[in-house]
Amino acid sequence: MSELHNVRDRVLSGGAVDRPTALWLYDQPLDGLCACADEIRRHFCGNGFDLCTIVNAQSGHCPENCKFCAQSAHNHTGADEYPLLSADEIVAHAKENARQGVLRYSIVTSGRRLSDGEVDQVCAAVRRIRAETPLAVCISGGLLNQAQFARLKDAGVTRVHNNLEASRRFFPFVCTTHTFDDKVAAIHAAQAAGLTVCSGGIMGLGETPADRIDMALTLRELGVKSVPVNLLNPIPGTPFANNPRLTADDLRRIVAVYRFILPDAAIRLAGGRGLLPDKGRSCFLSGANAAISGDMLTTAGITTATDRSLLAELGYEVKFDG
Repeated sequence: MSELHNVRDRVLSGGAVDRPTALWLYDQPLDGLCACADEIRRHFCGNGFDLCTIVNAQSGHCPENCKFCAQSAHNHTGADEYPLLSADEIVAHAKENARQGVLRYSIVTSGRRLSDGEVDQVCAAVRRIRAETPLAVCISGGLLNQAQFARLKDAGVTRVHNNLEASRRFFPFVCTTHTFDDKVAAIHAAQAAGLTVCSGGIMGLGETPADRIDMALTLRELGVKSVPVNLLNPIPGTPFANNPRLTADDLRRIVAVYRFILPDAAIRLAGGRGLLPDKGRSCFLSGANAAISGDMLTTAGITTATDRSLLAELGYEVKFDG
């Protein structure tokens, strides 16, 4: 039996992959690595697949200087700019997604954090979504505090999304208006309020394989079980506009190693999936078992009908990841 299969078996038996082993895994032949990762996925997660959609509920004018982001006021991209949508608008969008068979819906807002008044507005929309649809509701509202998260939970939110974006080492090369520790503090605050957390990052920012692994290890330490893997879509007007795009095989490798590190997590293909020639199919055979469907924040996505057809072909069952 090869050492790769030995590592697979240790994970299947409940063992944890350490950093040196993860770095070693990253250099293994791709097809064998992905096949083992898919075995781990089937063992811990079965054929369940978590499909969610998002609404860009407040766009642009963001004071943060994230170098990848079309909505940063520091970047000049021509992205849409508008204040927080009304409850009627958010609920109507949610109902349309529910009719398409989506189970999880995320309200995403630009900016460092929602104000208390904006939290109240979102809570009103969430109460209506929970009363009028079967959707589970997530919120991505920035660096909120525990009291704000608790209010959102009381309104019916079950999960908070807050990407780390990168490793602790690389984060200052991505953003300097808030810190990696600010991100971690928000995640802890959401968990203290009784919410689960969705957190991952963007691949192709200029990070190293070691940075990708370090971020996954931090997510494991934080107890995160929903991990978005975004592929950078280099947007003109941002400092990362000329970054080279990662390939489908690059993303397969990342997803597979993440499955070894996070064996029972929902590893979720997110932004940039539409750039892949196969729209993520090969990653769904390499350890990924969740995705954001429909449009992204400022870029077009893949329709839920297209995704559901692909997932049925691959033998997945769309259902909640927990």
